[in-house]
Amino acid sequence: MQAYQEPGLPFKKIYSGKVRDLYEVDRQTWLIVATDRISAFDFILPTPIPGKGCVLNQLSAFWFRRLKPIMDNHVIEDRFEYFPEALKKFSCLSARSMLVRPAEKFPVECVVRGYLAGSGWKEYLSTGRICGVDLPPGLKLSERLPQPVFTPATKEEQGQHDQNITFEQMVGIVGEATAGYLREKSLQLYQEACRYAESRGIIIADTKFEFGRLENRIILIDEIFTPDSSRFWEKEKYQPGQPQDSLDKQYIRDYLEAISWNKQPPAPPLPEEVVRKTCEKYNQIYELLVGQPL
Repeated sequence: MQAYQEPGLPFKKIYSGKVRDLYEVDRQTWLIVATDRISAFDFILPTPIPGKGCVLNQLSAFWFRRLKPIMDNHVIEDRFEYFPEALKKFSCLSARSMLVRPAEKFPVECVVRGYLAGSGWKEYLSTGRICGVDLPPGLKLSERLPQPVFTPATKEEQGQHDQNITFEQMVGIVGEATAGYLREKSLQLYQEACRYAESRGIIIADTKFEFGRLENRIILIDEIFTPDSSRFWEKEKYQPGQPQDSLDKQYIRDYLEAISWNKQPPAPPLPEEVVRKTCEKYNQIYELLVGQPL
């Protein structure tokens, strides 16, 4: 599959993120395009992952539909055949884009952790806590937590590292009522998704959400439960006390750690084998969760 090339759309580009490009179709409609860019340690890597954007977009669409009874979202239409005629001539948008309602994004990432991994593991080793949340002593790497914990983070731009923050710090950013609501909904969404994923043989170790305000309502935005935003482990291979073979972006992070990149620009290119393996992992998690190939 060829990597996505920006088609030169006849709409104003509002924003270009680490992975997604955002266009204004009209005042009530935005177009989100999931590119094949991949980021790690808050930097966009120079090597795209062909087809990755399609996996992210279609898996998000699957979860948005499935979890809508818990939380409304920004999606207007994710089926390309129902897009406006002005967009249908851009066939490269098929499968990798959705039309959404404009929302004012909250400047925090809402992270839920059910297992001890990643930056949470490092913080636990140092302090015995994650984002101000006390955890029992003696936990092992990749161990399931007694209950899922909400550990927010700042939302930074490219090249600036997202920072874990306490719930109290989040209150200072978005207010007490909003922070409490976002924590409650994040935990509900995670627990419901975990029940479904485990029925498909998948553990969701942790994930992150983004929310926005639309008129007087708070809704889900961006992406949910994708291999860019979540840590996926196969249940039958799960062994606490050691790193897991993830079906997500952790494979890229592990490669970059292995080559001792100093996490400063320029970001290194990815070899062909790493690109191929990443494609396989992203397509595998899609098929396992949705029940059919993309």
